[in-house]
Amino acid sequence: MLHDIQTVLERLPHRYPFLMIDRVLERGDDNGVVWVKCLKNVTVNEPWCMGHFPGRPIMPGVLQLEAMAQSGVFLLADQMETGKLAFLTGVENARFKKPVTPGDQLVITSRLEYFRKSLGKTICEISVDGVLVSKADILFAVA
Repeated sequence: MLHDIQTVLERLPHRYPFLMIDRVLERGDDNGVVWVKCLKNVTVNEPWCMGHFPGRPIMPGVLQLEAMAQSGVFLLADQMETGKLAFLTGVENARFKKPVTPGDQLVITSRLEYFRKSLGKTICEISVDGVLVSKADILFAVA
């Protein structure tokens, strides 16, 4: 574990029930391409479990996108000015390959495609047990 929940709380503005990152597993720089690998434990206590869907809870795709976006924000926290926030401005190439259910551990990998002035893009994937479950390109603005 590279960063525990305390560090996540220091770097992200999100809080319950919308905090989608439990810890940061790895961070790296591969020839100038920075990336981060985060963990989200999905539990039956998640607020969405009661209604999506009763008796067979499946994590909504929009919450998977939010988890991807938050991992990207964690990645950029060092580059953002103090007091600035990153806002989701777009989603491209989103695909949901397999359902995510309580008990799954999401490994969210975000790779910085670009960050110029106040605009950026991350390429993200979520896997469970090494199997790709969703992916998307996340666009954001910092203000």
